[in-house]
Amino acid sequence: MKNNGSGQDPHSLQEEEQKANEDKPAAREHVSEAQAKARERELRMGTEKIPKLLMSMALPAIISMTVQACYNIVDSIFVAQIGENALAAVSLAFPIQMIVVALSVGMGVGINSGIARRLGERRTEEAVYISEHGFLLAAIVSIILVIIGWFGITPFMDIFTSDPDILSKAVAYGQIITVFSFGVVICQAGFSTLQGSGNMMQPMIGQILGAVLNIILDPIMIFGLLGCPALGVAGAAIATVIGQIVGMIYIIIIVMRKKGNLLHLDFRKFKYKKNILMDIIRVGLPAAVMQGIGSFMLTGFNLILASFGSTALAVFGVYYKVQSFIFMPIFGLGQGAMPIFGYNFGARNPQRFRETLKTGIMIALCIMTAGLLIFQLFPDAIMSLFNPSADMLSVGRVCLRSISWAFPLAGISIMISTSFQAMGKSYISMIASFLRQLVILLPAAWVLSKGGLDLVWWSFLIAEVFSLLYLALMYRKYQKTVFGSWAREKNE
Repeated sequence: MKNNGSGQDPHSLQEEEQKANEDKPAAREHVSEAQAKARERELRMGTEKIPKLLMSMALPAIISMTVQACYNIVDSIFVAQIGENALAAVSLAFPIQMIVVALSVGMGVGINSGIARRLGERRTEEAVYISEHGFLLAAIVSIILVIIGWFGITPFMDIFTSDPDILSKAVAYGQIITVFSFGVVICQAGFSTLQGSGNMMQPMIGQILGAVLNIILDPIMIFGLLGCPALGVAGAAIATVIGQIVGMIYIIIIVMRKKGNLLHLDFRKFKYKKNILMDIIRVGLPAAVMQGIGSFMLTGFNLILASFGSTALAVFGVYYKVQSFIFMPIFGLGQGAMPIFGYNFGARNPQRFRETLKTGIMIALCIMTAGLLIFQLFPDAIMSLFNPSADMLSVGRVCLRSISWAFPLAGISIMISTSFQAMGKSYISMIASFLRQLVILLPAAWVLSKGGLDLVWWSFLIAEVFSLLYLALMYRKYQKTVFGSWAREKNE
């Protein structure tokens, strides 16, 4: 079916064409204001000045991701009040959360990139199919996570500890967040559908809604307030999934309404297309693997830290929660940049593509430098939020100061990786992540651990240097080959 470029529902194009033949004047006159705004939002990605466009696209995502980071920190602060064992248990469950994030983010990258590229190529009909198949994939991913949560959590946690208290808390937390993870997975499909078509505001509202509800429910369910039984660590997990499910409900309502949406979905007329689903997987799988590598890295790093005791595990868990406050805005910046990258890649506009990357890197460096200064100047203040023992405070001070030197390099790497994902070349980002987290970081951490715990944290900076070098070389190569071929075709 040929795309008419109007942004109308592709499932009903034939019916509307027949009606237009009977009443052409009425068909021509009927263009809703909301639909016109949606089309204008799409065209902005190819015409508006990049700095203004990137900030307008990224700011909602940055705000929502920052709120999400605040929830992560507040969640750990509440858990820390239970005791160091509870904090260690949640830290052990974090690799499981990373698996959920990996599958969700990978799927989301495939949807976002696919929609943005097709809109840039003026293939609106296929953009709708991408979204619909994205929700199908979300349902499949949710079922997989139920199986992992039900059968895999206990044997996984047995690897790290024999302490019955830590083990029971870690298993309870891990099972709840995986078995009921359909909320965050389906929500991500909706977020990516809207973000790929240039709508960043509604995903921001959905994420803030879920995060704020989570923050409100955390103390109620953990400590047993307002008549709720004190559920401890399990209460933190329940509060998390409730917030995710509420966010999912909100975003489904937004995606399914026709007012203001460029893409009009109608699952009653859904037709499975293998090539569409495989395109999402082709782009999304490397991104999922890239995120999943993080889970393996955390698992391996926890094994190295376990030899230094539960305090080292608790400190690393605190670091990963706190660093999200610095990294989440960068991921939000990437979410805002991806549809701009994808649209202009599809439209074969290398100048705007390069300018988006340059502007994104400059913003990322500003954020990451601020994060570096905070971690260098105020490590004790940060650690004091988590009810630390004297030993935990001492270890945490060294951890935060050492790892934070890698922040600026990580900011540059994230933006270059995002540009490759938008081009549909996610495998390059995947290789960089594999190189950074498994090939370099874990072996370096193991070697450095022979010299004591204080040296282990420097493995992050070493890994980041090699990852950035690889990404820079690959981007230079694609500048010459892909963008160069466009210039030659234009001259011909």
